[in-house]
Amino acid sequence: MTGDALALRTVSGATSRPNPQWLAIRWRIFGFLFGIGFLEYVQQRGLTVAAEQMMPSLHFTQMQIGWVEQAFVFGYALFSIPGGMLGQRFGARWSFLAIGIISVFCIALTVLAPELMSGSLLFVVLYAAQFLMGAAQAPTFPVSTGVFESWFPARQWPLVQGMQTMGLGFGAAVAAPLVANLMITVGWQRALLWTGLPALPLAIWWAWYGRNTPQQHPSVSEAELADLQALSNREPSSQLNLADFLIILRDRNVQLLTFAYFSMNYLFYLLGNWCFLYLVQERHFSIVESGWLAVAPPIASGLGAGLGGIIASLLYVRFGGRLGLKLTPITALPLSAIALLFAVYTNNPYLAVGMLTLCYGLVELTEGSFWAAAMNVGRSNAMVVGGTMNMGAAVGGVIGIPIVAYLSGHGLWTEALDLGAVCAVASAIAWCFIDASQEVDAKTDASLIRDEPA
Repeated sequence: MTGDALALRTVSGATSRPNPQWLAIRWRIFGFLFGIGFLEYVQQRGLTVAAEQMMPSLHFTQMQIGWVEQAFVFGYALFSIPGGMLGQRFGARWSFLAIGIISVFCIALTVLAPELMSGSLLFVVLYAAQFLMGAAQAPTFPVSTGVFESWFPARQWPLVQGMQTMGLGFGAAVAAPLVANLMITVGWQRALLWTGLPALPLAIWWAWYGRNTPQQHPSVSEAELADLQALSNREPSSQLNLADFLIILRDRNVQLLTFAYFSMNYLFYLLGNWCFLYLVQERHFSIVESGWLAVAPPIASGLGAGLGGIIASLLYVRFGGRLGLKLTPITALPLSAIALLFAVYTNNPYLAVGMLTLCYGLVELTEGSFWAAAMNVGRSNAMVVGGTMNMGAAVGGVIGIPIVAYLSGHGLWTEALDLGAVCAVASAIAWCFIDASQEVDAKTDASLIRDEPA
């Protein structure tokens, strides 16, 4: 059987489904999304590590590398909302296939371009490759949000969002030592290529196995389907028009979530993109040693995201969307600012690594709350609300990356990190005014109170 039309098997003229399996199909779907996010972050973070060899090899300045890195975030920002809308229109099955193919193409272009050109033309091509990869990967988490909304009960939304983000942290953790050691032995080009290619077979496998909703999947049992249908989960809306979209943009909670995610992600991009160079330039570790030490913050971010998802799910069940989803960010974000300031002002370089690690873990503790709030507010338009919030995150990178590149290029690492602490506190303050129990209804322009988890 192939295709959604043959999702159900026919027996004597009636439709039937297979018996329940040892692992629910929704968790297998989650496994694909976890793997997709993991490999995307290996791809993204690979360039930040390879930058140490790229600069002398390509005769690029640190500011030029900063612009190339910003190109990814710029494409990510511009296509977060359109990507969410396209995801709702075409579905997750084909969206992730397109994302995987385009991402691998961009990695290959980045690797091959220096063999064919140099100077300004090379800079333009590398900028364009990163921009395209950012645009392609922008829908990943908005589309994942729509999948989770259809496949999982609301009480598990913070959990699956936090656990998917855990995959991102682990991908970033693997990227630092893997690319650092590979580029010592085979050079930065092959290092990027070897770490980028695995995304292609995973995308093809997903297109064969994955489905947009449980009803479309031939392996979902009657028991699992009945369990999910009892939750009244909604399929992503494919009929969103301009008027609906403007209603979403005007929603107070959507705006507050977007600002809070924007502020938090200055710190996220600071730690994710610049930690390796900070350890080399400011703390004077070797490249290989920095590659291994740079593993600690993203591992902490992954563990923090997973733990944060568990905590947010428990708080959501206990206190509902109004209070339960905000308790983690309003606590963790100010603590992350304190940890960052300790990292900046300590004279012990290893203690600085420890504080950066703690800071990153605390920041990512909030991911489950952010994305579960977007799902509660968006419901059938969760991909678009998630895309809007994710655009705020990317704009934080668009603004933050050149700021950090300029400050660090002039030896002003302290100022760059101080600004991160300010942004963390600003995000926590915004969360004080967010009410994730209020659903924006893009069809009726009315808000529905949904304070109790399903």
